[in-house]
Amino acid sequence: MFEMKQGAPAELWQALVRDAAGRTGHPLDESREAYLVFVLLRYQGDARLLAHTHALDWLHAQEQVGRLRADALRDVGDRCLLVAGLFPGLAARRRVSVDYFVDLGRGAYREVAEASRAAYAALFGQLAEGYRELVEVLGGLRGEPRLPQAWPAMQGQTRH
Repeated sequence: MFEMKQGAPAELWQALVRDAAGRTGHPLDESREAYLVFVLLRYQGDARLLAHTHALDWLHAQEQVGRLRADALRDVGDRCLLVAGLFPGLAARRRVSVDYFVDLGRGAYREVAEASRAAYAALFGQLAEGYRELVEVLGGLRGEPRLPQAWPAMQGQTRH
């Protein structure tokens, strides 16, 4: 059970993420923790989060160039991360696996890393590499600290 915490939204999300990371056995470095908190803050009031068709969003991102493309791909990766970690039931309702969201989101982050410069590229490279860990940490926020048994064996692999 979560203990009641008080403070600014960023402080609350940070405390919840740290707690979930500890419970799932996936402590996050400062940059990944900060990014995950940023994503939670950014989408906490998004009433349309679950209404997106992620593959279409990814295709739309491919039509963009430069910074617009990187931002659109980042958004796809962020939304897929939240769906896979916080709303895995959506996958079943859409008749896809949670892996669909993981693979699409991780791929979007990899593309951001490939298209970006230095520090931004490094961050998104780390986020893509540890995507499943981030999903597990988000699952820990829901009280489900571990992914299905098949997932650890597929760590770092992309299914086609």
